[in-house]
Amino acid sequence: MSDRRRWLLVGLGALGLVASYPPFPLPFLSFVALIPGILLLEAAAGDPRRAYTWGFRFGLATNGLVLYWIVVALWHFTPLAALGYAVTVFLLGVFTGGLFWLVTRVRAAHPAIPLAVVFAVCWTGLEWGIGHLGDVAFPWLGLGTSLADARVLVQWADLAGARGITWWLVWCNVMLAGAVGRWGQWRAVWRQVLPVAATIVLATVYGVWRERTLPLRPVGTITLIQPNISFHEKWNPARADSEVAALLDLSREARAAARADLVIWPEAALPDYLTQRPDWQAAIGHLALETRTPILTGGIHVEFYGGGVYETYNAAFLFDSLGIWRSHPVYEKHYLVPVVERVPFVPVKWFRALPGLGRWSGGFGRGRDLPLFDTPMGHFGVIVCYESVFEDLARRYREAGAEFLVNVTNDAWYGRTSAPYQHASHLVLRAIETRMGIARSANDGISEFVDPLGRTSHESQLETRTTVTGTLLTSDLRPLYVRLGDWVGTLSILATIGFAGAVALHTRRRRA
Repeated sequence: MSDRRRWLLVGLGALGLVASYPPFPLPFLSFVALIPGILLLEAAAGDPRRAYTWGFRFGLATNGLVLYWIVVALWHFTPLAALGYAVTVFLLGVFTGGLFWLVTRVRAAHPAIPLAVVFAVCWTGLEWGIGHLGDVAFPWLGLGTSLADARVLVQWADLAGARGITWWLVWCNVMLAGAVGRWGQWRAVWRQVLPVAATIVLATVYGVWRERTLPLRPVGTITLIQPNISFHEKWNPARADSEVAALLDLSREARAAARADLVIWPEAALPDYLTQRPDWQAAIGHLALETRTPILTGGIHVEFYGGGVYETYNAAFLFDSLGIWRSHPVYEKHYLVPVVERVPFVPVKWFRALPGLGRWSGGFGRGRDLPLFDTPMGHFGVIVCYESVFEDLARRYREAGAEFLVNVTNDAWYGRTSAPYQHASHLVLRAIETRMGIARSANDGISEFVDPLGRTSHESQLETRTTVTGTLLTSDLRPLYVRLGDWVGTLSILATIGFAGAVALHTRRRRA
């Protein structure tokens, strides 16, 4: 195969993957988007170095297009966003190249293991690894999430999670790539296509059965407040009081239109430490007491540990219907956005010394507890912003007794890119995995309700100041995935490590 054809495959793969994800409603592409990459792998003809080179280029191009919003959305904050984008995409390219290299080595050492199995295992293992990198974990848009718009096909995520969907999609892509390579040999082609068709039918049957039989119940009426405050305005101290006043006004307007059982303000709705603003405490508490409606709000929290040691947190607070918040737990965000919320590896002051970056470099603490908020509506847990891309929080909440979830976020910095749609799509999988309803309140972005079948409703528009009131549905089912955890991801990473060990052993024996 010529390099020109290889580059064509790289381009086709990148375009196919981009179009598989929101905002493009083309989920069928998920079953074929990896075929160009698989053909590149096979064209390496067992040469690990060539496989790595083209795997790197494939990963660079696909992630470069999917994550373009990193540099577009953040450029107006600092030109160093381009550096963050370049580093992220480069590392993902390196990981993809390593994946191609390992698959080639495994196939050379153990040709009896089908490519569909090796590639699916290693791809899913890589997804798991990217989501477990500590301060730089960034499991944005696993392949399984690309089917968020084809909800009937992903209902079995309550058994195997999003990574189970990823494993299946990779397997399907490899099987269909085999059909492409045997085009014209119709008997061989059908041997590749029919198993894929059978699994799609099975997934559809399970999805239809789940949609018809899952018992749903209303949690209550919830009002979501979307104030649409720009990122630059939000952290202007001169505007802090007016921002809180706007939230109070929107809440009163929504209350006049409909009676709610819970009002939700978005992430960092309070642009200062709540503990240091008794006037805000009094105003919010008075509104909750006046309307007899609990208010959950995002804000900044500080904890003092003595000896001058303290930590700040991106947090969420609950004012109950009596206007009291101090007797309730405070949720402190666990997964922090690299650099923006928590600078990895080095002291945050080093980043803050860089021109144009200091204001946007964070030193937030990482939360440790997973508190449940108790209301007349039931117990619920909170996930903040892009914590929605991490599967373990929602699952652990369900395991601990949560009946529904609240996601507060601030997507104003994404602008009108594809990122707000990609971000919201993760909640479809979290709802199906846990069979919980989810209420999402965004400062800007998409505020919406997601039911336990992954169906969304009452979606708001981007860059719009509005309120959304609706009934949230949930279920009482605790599915297999909640009980077993991310068993597909765990088995895949263990198998990937096993493959790497087998390759090392095979190499050692050949040299002996």
